[in-house]
Amino acid sequence: MNDALTVASGLVQEYRDIRCSNSDSLPALLTQLRLSILISTYQTGHLVVVSARQGRLTLTFHQFERAMGIAVKPGTIAVCTRKEVWFLRDAPDIAAKLQPAGQHDACFLARTSHFTDDIHAHEAAWVGGAGGGEFWIVNTRFSCLSALHPHYSFAPRWRPPFVTALRPEDRCHLNGVAVVNGQPRYVTALAETDTPSGWRALKLNGGCIIEVPSGRLLTRGLSLPHSPRVEGEKIFFLHSGQGELAVADPQIGEVTVVASVPGVARGLAIHGGHAFVGLSKARPTLEGVPIVAERDKLRCGLWVVDLRTGSVAAHLEFHTGVEEIFDVQVLPGIVSPYVSGPAADKDLGQPLWTVPPNFT
Repeated sequence: MNDALTVASGLVQEYRDIRCSNSDSLPALLTQLRLSILISTYQTGHLVVVSARQGRLTLTFHQFERAMGIAVKPGTIAVCTRKEVWFLRDAPDIAAKLQPAGQHDACFLARTSHFTDDIHAHEAAWVGGAGGGEFWIVNTRFSCLSALHPHYSFAPRWRPPFVTALRPEDRCHLNGVAVVNGQPRYVTALAETDTPSGWRALKLNGGCIIEVPSGRLLTRGLSLPHSPRVEGEKIFFLHSGQGELAVADPQIGEVTVVASVPGVARGLAIHGGHAFVGLSKARPTLEGVPIVAERDKLRCGLWVVDLRTGSVAAHLEFHTGVEEIFDVQVLPGIVSPYVSGPAADKDLGQPLWTVPPNFT
């Protein structure tokens, strides 16, 4: 299936021609699992909502300046952008009133934002109790995990033991976090370096997975590790420089390949026995990394891996207009969400206003 999409892009009204295709199995899988998918595109500045309606895949694009990490909890979507974090709240009563009636089972509206300035917010999650607790960000520019704070840009919470100072120098390219039982448990970094952008010289095999809060190095020698996720007793992660979805043993750090993927992998969600993997084409700065040897064969999009077999269960590929995926999350139990972001009028959508009930 091939679709050409014309999407508003940027702060001025310009348009980007986006062409994509998907396997026939993707809408069927979303229907079977009863979920929709969120994808952030750092390069084009969009939150892409992927859902299935009546057996057909539907994509909607919503502008967020340099969209990066996405976090999801019941009733809320958070999108990290160039200088702020946006929070979108679900309004089920509005979803029921949207036309055509009955099409949407959720309606996420941009409601608040927190200004952090540019901290290169790679991944994010709620940390704490069942209600969500603090909102934490992988603060790549300052090489730490940090929380939002009402009076400051951010509040540092943890950093790798080999990073000796809090400086806006991207010393190790800390980039991903796995949260287990409401607490950060593992992070990925591209190198164990403590100098400004020191990781860049070690892209080939300097990457590592680190245990939090102990700082124990679980495994070393990785090429561009990203997006750790814990499922059962396994730590899944993207061995991006090798073009692999992999799993690390939490006791001894041994790494096993689950599946090969045809792109630079970044952004991972696991649900219903499947891994939803974001793929990008290679930047020029990645020369020397193994996956780049296949530059002409690299693809951009979403690849879904069946974790039981390691086979590709479905895919969505962008042929033009999008070359980099940043993060991937799923919305379990929501099959057709409506999203109204901070630039709804530029998204070819409609602005929505809400007021408290019984207010006159």
